[in-house]
Amino acid sequence: MRTKLATVLVIPSLAFMVVAGVQTGALIGQATVLDEFADQVALGQQITTLVHDLQSERDRTAGNLAALQAKKTTAGQATADIRQYYVAVDRSVADFRDTAEPLAGGDAAWRVAYNRARDAVDDLPTLRGAAASGAVSTDTVIGNYTRTIDSLLTLLAQPSPGVERPELTEMVLRYVEIARIKEVGSRLRARLFAAASAGAYGPTDLVELTDLRAQQLTALADFRVAATNAQILRYERAAADPKFGAAVAMEQTTIATGSGEAKVLEPFRWWSLSQDRHDLLRQVESDVLADAVNEAGARSTDQLQRTLLVAGSVLAVLLIALIISVLIGRSVARSLRDLRRHALHVAQDELPDAIERLRAVGHGMPRIEVPPMVVRSMDEVGEVAEAFVAVHRSAVDLAVEQAVMRRNVNAMFVNLARRSQVLVERQLELLDELERDEGDPDQLANLFKLDHLAARMRRNDESLLVLAGTESSRRWNEPVALSAVALAAAAEIEQYPRVRHESVDNLYVIGHAVADVVHLLAELLENATNFSAPFTQVKMATRSSSGRTATIEIIDEGLGMSEAAMDEANTLLAEPPAADVAASERMGLFVVSHLAARHSIRVRLVAAERGVIATVWLPPSLLAPAPPARALPEPAARPVLASVAAAVPDSVSRELRLAATPASLAGASVWQPTQALPALPAAEVGAVSRVRRAPTRAEDVLKSVGATATETGSTWWSRQGGGRPGGVNGGPASVPPAATGPGGPTPPTVPVTGGTMANGLPLRVPMAQLPDVGEAPRPAAHIPTARVEPDPEAVGSMLSRYYSGVRRAEAEDSGDDRRTINQEAKQT
Repeated sequence: MRTKLATVLVIPSLAFMVVAGVQTGALIGQATVLDEFADQVALGQQITTLVHDLQSERDRTAGNLAALQAKKTTAGQATADIRQYYVAVDRSVADFRDTAEPLAGGDAAWRVAYNRARDAVDDLPTLRGAAASGAVSTDTVIGNYTRTIDSLLTLLAQPSPGVERPELTEMVLRYVEIARIKEVGSRLRARLFAAASAGAYGPTDLVELTDLRAQQLTALADFRVAATNAQILRYERAAADPKFGAAVAMEQTTIATGSGEAKVLEPFRWWSLSQDRHDLLRQVESDVLADAVNEAGARSTDQLQRTLLVAGSVLAVLLIALIISVLIGRSVARSLRDLRRHALHVAQDELPDAIERLRAVGHGMPRIEVPPMVVRSMDEVGEVAEAFVAVHRSAVDLAVEQAVMRRNVNAMFVNLARRSQVLVERQLELLDELERDEGDPDQLANLFKLDHLAARMRRNDESLLVLAGTESSRRWNEPVALSAVALAAAAEIEQYPRVRHESVDNLYVIGHAVADVVHLLAELLENATNFSAPFTQVKMATRSSSGRTATIEIIDEGLGMSEAAMDEANTLLAEPPAADVAASERMGLFVVSHLAARHSIRVRLVAAERGVIATVWLPPSLLAPAPPARALPEPAARPVLASVAAAVPDSVSRELRLAATPASLAGASVWQPTQALPALPAAEVGAVSRVRRAPTRAEDVLKSVGATATETGSTWWSRQGGGRPGGVNGGPASVPPAATGPGGPTPPTVPVTGGTMANGLPLRVPMAQLPDVGEAPRPAAHIPTARVEPDPEAVGSMLSRYYSGVRRAEAEDSGDDRRTINQEAKQT
């Protein structure tokens, strides 16, 4: 943004600088021209001084040369007479060179004129030598001096201010015209002084004098046209001077008239009078030139001041414009920078924090303050800031609405799960009663299947509670061995016989996390068994690292997962997402992710040579030392038929108890059929076989190792007042709850309410109408009971069923099909 603003501000500034630079350059050029013009006009003072001295030298040299040639004077006298004029000219030449040399770099016309004048002045020594020797004529000397003076007068007329200043050009013309008047008068004086010194006019003198008088009148007329009134008055005052008039009167006598010839003047008187007139013209020339020098200097100074003023104004305007542009640019950039910083802060910090607070809220709704806009200007940036605050406020309101909706959905999940739990608990209780009273092995197997389906429904309800963010309401008082936790997880799934378990016995899981760890492992085992062939095994191995951490690996031999699916699953396990539609499609991974995040457990899937390896790392915070040793309760045998339980021998009863005990506690890694049983009737054999193949429920496994639970009024794994529901994953119940009457517990006759609502209706208390169930009675094996003689017919029927069950089990183990089993059963 700074670059863009700088570009927007710099481009107009550069354009302004270019235009102003061109204008200032033009003004500077004009000031330079006027300054050079003023210097060249000022040089006219040295030029006119040198011309004045050269005119005196020329005129005196012409007279002395004429007198020398007429034998009226000697060469020595002529040289002594002219020396003083040489000194004055040499001094003027030096001043001219010193002043003109710095101006040698002017325009081309001025340089050419200056070079000619300088060369002519450099030839003066040669001209002087020729004149002193008398080898040249008077006309030659006068002509050579005149050419030198003409070159100086040409240089005097060279200053030019340009065509746009004609008044300055006329000013130069004025002093040039007066200089030419003076030059023509000097040439008249030279001719007359030469003729007077020789004593007679030469053959061409009168013609020359007439021409010079005509040029004098023309130059005077031109001067009167170009000069100002003040300058004309100066000339007229000089002409009115008696000395000027005496010289003019004496000059008039040299004009030939009809009555006589031109008079030859007395040389020294003429020189004296003409010199006075020459000095008066010099004074007028100096005044006119001084006026020009002052005017040129004033114009140059004025132009320089105007140029400096314009340049200063341009620089000041540019500086002010730049300062204002920088201030405006900084203001806009600061506003945009503040807006950007505020937007990033809202997008990266405030809004995510608000959403996270709304996600984590359990009850009530926190007050989310939306900060005011940081840019309070009235321009478009301020409007954008205000709009952004409005968007932020809308986003927060939407997040609050989403949080309320999510909380309502979670509450709906909890309510539905709780309702379903109550129904499942009642269903499992009913199944327990049916299993206790059922004598038909096939019907009992079907009841076990219903038991398993009900247990799976119960685990789905628990998964809904996990996704809704509700923690388990069941807490175990003491640490539980990790091997028992793993077996409890295996007991939660349908295909538990396929699980092969290898564990260490020195690891214990802290009590409050046992239920969640069992649930997590059960979901992973469920996936492993569902996505692998039914004839393959699923291995579950636990390891420890110096007793500080525990690692559980679940290995299946299924088809495996693609690399993209594996990465997606690991991302889901690492960061539990909010519940959405995908949670219903992949509930197992969602539940595992949420349970792992709840207890800082790490779960990762990796590809194996065949299938997938699910690795679970339990942190040290979930591990605890072993609880103090105490006597374990004897696990109760799950009754199959009440009549059979009373009639079978002691050895059969012992086998029944072993079949209901977890395999790890019986010395095996998985549940296996008993190797040998005493000879019993076929009916009893079938019943015992059914018992052995029934799985043990997870809560039975945990209770069998001495774990006790803290009752919190939950309906999960127990109902209010103690006891437990039916089996998990099709497993039969271990100990049925004691009935309080022939028909089971009697519900309260008076409805239990929790007060009255605002509309006057009673407030229902959930689950208050359920009957209280007492704690299951402990096995009374240690209490001696009286021996009851069995009925022979009942014993015979039981033994027949027992042996039939044995044969059927042997047929299933040998791989015979169902037809063979049915045929053997018929034969039996």
